[in-house]
Amino acid sequence: MQDELISKTKKKLEMHALQELGAALVALSAAHLERMVLPEALAQAVRDARGIRSHEARRRQVQLIGKVMRELDAGPIRAQLAAVDGGSAQERARHRRLEHWRARLLEDEGALTEFVSAHPGADLQNLRALLRNARKEQTQGRPPRAYRELFRVIREAGGE
Repeated sequence: MQDELISKTKKKLEMHALQELGAALVALSAAHLERMVLPEALAQAVRDARGIRSHEARRRQVQLIGKVMRELDAGPIRAQLAAVDGGSAQERARHRRLEHWRARLLEDEGALTEFVSAHPGADLQNLRALLRNARKEQTQGRPPRAYRELFRVIREAGGE
């Protein structure tokens, strides 16, 4: 009885919305996709779609994902996607904090002492070497290898 009350247009709109949700899942990075809690059938369909290079085959796979999602409650999946989008804002803020630490460390010698005292697990000797090499790269106009490595070390030390 309930199905009879829903118009064909409304059903099609709902199917297209599920397909768009599936396309958003396919577009996620592998790391974000792994963190999401999805039913195994849906997760497998999304993984399969990520491996398809043909446009038409991928379109059909996204349709299949939409069909699989019709049998599920899409609310939790939408909530997880929204958290990923919101998390990206948090991730950008974290990235800015890490870049701020890197800039402070490169400009101010005293910032290294502050960083190491705030993050006792940080390797002081490695940080000093990376700072020295990053400064040298900047003055000589070389590729920023140590500069990037410094960012990675700060991130791993938890440089919030």
